[in-house]
Amino acid sequence: MPKRTAAPAWQQLQMQITCPKQYLYELIRPVVLTNHSVADRASETGMPDHVVAYHVDHFRANGLPGIVTAPPPLQRAARLPDAIIAFVLALKAEHPPLKPYELASICYVRFGRRPNVKTIKRLLTLHPLPQLVDRRFPPYQQIADPFERRRAVLRLALEGWTKKSIAAYLQMGRTTVHDCLKRWNTAGLDGLQSRSSAPHRRHPKATIAIQQRIRRLQRNPLLGAWRMHAALRREGIRLSPRTCGRIMAVNRDLYAELRGTRPPQPRQPRPMPFAAAYRHQWWTIDIRYLDMHRLGGGHIYCISILENYSRAILSSAISRIQDTTAVVKVLYDAIAYHGCPEGIVSDSGSVFRSERLQQIYQHLGIQRRHIEKRQPWQSYIETTFNIQRRMMDEAEDGFRAAQSWDALRQAHDRWVSHYNTEAHWAHRQRHDDRATPAEVLAWVGGRPYPARTLQRIFAATRLKRRVDRVGFMRVRRWRIYGEIGLAKESVDVWLEPQHVTITYADHHLRSYPATIDQDGWIRTMENGTRYEHPFGSRQLMLWDVIEEDWQKTRYVGSTPRRKPQKDLAEQLSFVLDDTAA
Repeated sequence: MPKRTAAPAWQQLQMQITCPKQYLYELIRPVVLTNHSVADRASETGMPDHVVAYHVDHFRANGLPGIVTAPPPLQRAARLPDAIIAFVLALKAEHPPLKPYELASICYVRFGRRPNVKTIKRLLTLHPLPQLVDRRFPPYQQIADPFERRRAVLRLALEGWTKKSIAAYLQMGRTTVHDCLKRWNTAGLDGLQSRSSAPHRRHPKATIAIQQRIRRLQRNPLLGAWRMHAALRREGIRLSPRTCGRIMAVNRDLYAELRGTRPPQPRQPRPMPFAAAYRHQWWTIDIRYLDMHRLGGGHIYCISILENYSRAILSSAISRIQDTTAVVKVLYDAIAYHGCPEGIVSDSGSVFRSERLQQIYQHLGIQRRHIEKRQPWQSYIETTFNIQRRMMDEAEDGFRAAQSWDALRQAHDRWVSHYNTEAHWAHRQRHDDRATPAEVLAWVGGRPYPARTLQRIFAATRLKRRVDRVGFMRVRRWRIYGEIGLAKESVDVWLEPQHVTITYADHHLRSYPATIDQDGWIRTMENGTRYEHPFGSRQLMLWDVIEEDWQKTRYVGSTPRRKPQKDLAEQLSFVLDDTAA
């Protein structure tokens, strides 16, 4: 609405007025004394209609003193109905801490009209508050019926009161107000009824079946809470390590068979000298003697290579020997699949200081580092072997329970798979949801080498040969027996300064003492040792032949070959089943 402009006569009169009282008198005089309307006088003076009407009403109600004490008029938009004004004043008198914006919200809920905050402030300034006679609701604790208590909270909330004001008015905690409103939102009026004070127990995760499963796994006395948590997670059961530890403690107290199986307390870790900052920076290689097996026939070793950053097992094998041949074979498998690392860490054992192994490191550009003497804690793989001891030594299907070489090898392969896919303690604080060594290692590999390059580097040590129909193969002018059960199959021949070893599919077949010169030629060879393996011939021999009387190696030199039919007939007379021997 455009602002009105005063008439020239009123403008000149204004210049002569010096008193505010005279100003109000001249403003309303034509309306009071003559028949001038409020609208005409407002047009002449340029004042709003409601201002002129306000002063006229005030004069007619109070006379000349009303002109003297007339308060400033409210704006047109601030003129509220008497019902709203009385309601706001009564509400403010009942609870003085109410803020103007809260009073406006309550008015909107009650009357459907939200007054301006400034209007509320002016209203409270101009009008005195009425004398409070009685409260609508007594304090919360003085209401006897619990349902009525919560109902009073609900009524105030529905009227537009805030939680803070409700708590102050009813003299209660804000948490209780929140609880009452939550009950209403959840169950309606039924939620305001009193409920049992007994604790509400949710369906427990650790059921009887899970507790019994933990009890069966706990028969392995070396399993701790974390390894138990990882084993259950592999089976699809998700319990925290703390819950597993509590259940294990209860089982130890209840069952006599589990008492005294508490694992030792962990020590404060020391900084590792070969901690990797990224994948394939450092590998660690070591050998563990499996002294718990019951197979007999000599020692059995576990040769493994660990990636220090992800703690993943890159290559591992069960072997009857722990010489350079076995170590080089495991190293070849790891490099062929994962690439080369920047460095390899090991202890100061003689097998890791062999000349052939150092030559391979030099050709591949791998740094060689040794841990300090009598400081096994500096090797990450010592911790891994300790985990292997906890997981497989005393397990139901572990190393001690194996009754054959195949069962032992399957237990070892199962450990490698479980270890790489179970949650690892070292990754418990990662924020990328990668908790297992396999997830942390992912697809990342080391420095790649072509297959032909690796074959040339390992050529002086590893050769590929095909076994003929009677189990022999030709290796550098020597005819060597491998295994008749692997006829027409390709095997690996590993040449070392003091012996020749034949392997197939991670199994050692035979080892022959030999003398090999620097050029890689075999000078002398003797009958060697046969290792236990599952590749024996299924065809029974027609007669038994004494092992010592049958020559397994023979120097053939450059003599011409015989005809196949005659040579085969001659060899068949000397073939025997090594398993029978």
